[in-house]
This record gives sequence, C-alpha cells and structure tokens, in this order.
Amino acid sequence: MTDKEQYLEVIAKHRTNEVMVTSMGTTIPWAKISSHPLDYASVGSAMGHAADFALGIALAQRDRKVLALNGDGSMLMCLGTLATISALETPARNFCLFLCHNGRYEVTGNQLIPGRGSFSFATVAKGAGLEK
Repeated sequence: MTDKEQYLEVIAKHRTNEVMVTSMGTTIPWAKISSHPLDYASVGSAMGHAADFALGIALAQRDRKVLALNGDGSMLMCLGTLATISALETPARNFCLFLCHNGRYEVTGNQLIPGRGSFSFATVAKGAGLEK
C-alpha cells in the first residue's frame, strides 16, 4: 500500500480538467491538494457512493472525463457498482475509478475492513466483468 497523500499527489500532478468526486476518507486529503472548481466532495449521507455518483456524472457528461477517489471501505459498501460499470451497454470510457486501499473504515473509527489482507478488489472487479 502507498501512503494515501503520496498517491493523491500523483493523481493531482497529472490531472487537467476532469471532474473529481471524492468521498469520506479521500475528501479532506484531496481538499488539501486541490481547489479545482470541478472538485466535488460527496460526503454526508453518501457513504460508499462516490463511485456510482461519479459514474452517473460520466454517463450524463460523456465529453468530460470523470474521476472517482474511493476508499476501500466505501468500495466494500457498494460492490454492485462494479457490476453496473461492466454491464453498461455503452461503456463509460470517460470514467476512471481510483481505489485508496488502507484496509480501514477511516471515518467511522478506523476499524479494519473485513478480509483485510486477503480480500482482492482486483479479483472482484474481474469477476464483475472488468478487465482494467
């Protein structure tokens, strides 16, 4: 695992004019790095929904690249999003999902996520029909 702030710095360095959707544990570190007008902090009652929210924006705005910064705890809450992405009749090629993997539910008390160390998001994504 890479330190989250270093990971986000690399993304920020290469970002141009994409919509960036963050949620929960990625929102505060991203806000320290970026104040871009296309940053959208999806917090509050949206726990676990940054990826599907960003996917909706990408489907509505196919001419604009949309990035989602999702934590591993949030991704576990909405694994069905991976199946939704792969089942699209017209793929959202303007959508990119980044997963910040630290093995913890950061914002609810820093508890370990289930299967920490053995759960494979890559395997689940591949099983949902995603290759990359």
